[in-house]
Amino acid sequence: MRSSMGLLSRLVGFLGWIVFAASASYGATITGTVKGAEGAPFQGAFVEARNTKSKITVIVLSDTTGHYQIENLPAGNYRVEIKAKGYRADARNDVALAADQNAAFDFMLQQGLVHWNEISQYQAKQLWPPAKGKDLIFSNCNICHQFQSRMASVTRDEDGWKDRVAYMREAMHFSIFLGVHFSDKDAADVASYLTSLFGPDSVLPKSPADMPKYKDTVRPFSKDALNIVYVEYDMPGPSRMPFSATPDKNGFLWIPGFGVANKITRLDPKSGEMVDFQVPNIGTAGIHSAVPAPDGSVWLAEQGSNKLGRWDPVTQKITEYQDEYLPGKEGTEDGGSKHTVRFEPSGVVWASGGMLSRYDPETGKFMHFAKDDGYVYDVKLDKNNDVWFTSPFANKIGKVDTKTLKVTQWTVPTADAHPRRMEVGPDGMIYVGEFGGAKMAQFNPKTETFKEFPLPGPDPSPYALGFDADGFLWYDSHNMDIIGRFDPKTGEVIEFPVPHSELAMREFFRDSQGRMWYGSAPNNKVGYFYLAGKKTKAGSAGN
Repeated sequence: MRSSMGLLSRLVGFLGWIVFAASASYGATITGTVKGAEGAPFQGAFVEARNTKSKITVIVLSDTTGHYQIENLPAGNYRVEIKAKGYRADARNDVALAADQNAAFDFMLQQGLVHWNEISQYQAKQLWPPAKGKDLIFSNCNICHQFQSRMASVTRDEDGWKDRVAYMREAMHFSIFLGVHFSDKDAADVASYLTSLFGPDSVLPKSPADMPKYKDTVRPFSKDALNIVYVEYDMPGPSRMPFSATPDKNGFLWIPGFGVANKITRLDPKSGEMVDFQVPNIGTAGIHSAVPAPDGSVWLAEQGSNKLGRWDPVTQKITEYQDEYLPGKEGTEDGGSKHTVRFEPSGVVWASGGMLSRYDPETGKFMHFAKDDGYVYDVKLDKNNDVWFTSPFANKIGKVDTKTLKVTQWTVPTADAHPRRMEVGPDGMIYVGEFGGAKMAQFNPKTETFKEFPLPGPDPSPYALGFDADGFLWYDSHNMDIIGRFDPKTGEVIEFPVPHSELAMREFFRDSQGRMWYGSAPNNKVGYFYLAGKKTKAGSAGN
């Protein structure tokens, strides 16, 4: 009897150890090698494992030996495929993984085409023939997307392109409005130029790689850039145009949809489940920002309607608050818009846009600042709860003392720097991406002086900014389709490839696990990235 009881005790203990071991592990692993068409190890290919049920995709790069490793995958069925410009390989479908299983798949690349929708905005500027339509596209058609997904990915005749241009003028009327920024003649020039590029009789070669200048536009990546991991989620409907993904205190992510669907979306990163919430606005709201507040509500900025919105966590409904327009400019971005939201601890809401605005929920009143600067783009609060902002067209940054409401501004040293996004650093410095100046600016609030750091590449165009847990400042290069990690101490930058063209990342947000979240509007995805060298649970897909 004692022997049976002892055996049972040991068996229970052993089973308990198995359960503990399983719970301590993060998931299954897929490994393998990627070889080029000639059989040599291939560096820098994206290897993607997509869960066919949750639609969560984990993406890694092959290293200098061609080896790749995708860790922390939940049990399920997967599609594993390779993406490398100018190459192709057969995908592995119906890959069934059990928890803690290790699977191995090798890939042999075959020579393929580089497609026009795979190159960056910078490359297109170098390779497309000159014309008025080209200039108009690059100066007017980048509000929510660039050329890759909605121009280079389709073929249309001239009537088809005229129809699409007319649709965009209507959908984005608040920015591309009739007779001021984008005339009928401009619309005709753009439609004609698009027909010449992506019509039935294109003037372009089949592949950009066939053009002599193409090789000069290709940028290599160092081996230090190969350990980045991306985890991505598809939006629940087409053309949502997700501009960002902001974590709340419960671990959900909040996503503003800039497209015509007029919705914000809540993502559960563990399951991939997304829930939509509709704004009441009629017409294109252009939801640029959706940020959770400390009280559990979510505030959003409507660029198209010049409204703020508040999602109520109890009723799960959105209430909108209309700000006034400048006289004679009603319904236009020049007359007023809402762009990015942040909060004071008291609950007062600050929003960038046509003017910097302060909204007091208790009184229901708006106040306006920096009225003569053309546009206020970003807004951030420092540790003293003072409000910092950027004015791209005035080439300035500014601060509002929230106790006195006094505004102080400083001009960025580089002319036409077009300061866009900004971050308050762990060191108390203000960091500003010079979208037009190709630099990262550091502003010292104590000495009121700037220090500028040139960024690498022919067109760095820093847009989204965000500090990671180690104090590095990440940015996306809007026109070159890369992301960079900037060291504020040395100015050193490591550039990383991204698995899509046309990034259009607007903001980076770090969650409690150290993961850097983003939205990629044209690709209709949100996701996060981390470096594989950090062996923490932050790397666990869906956790």
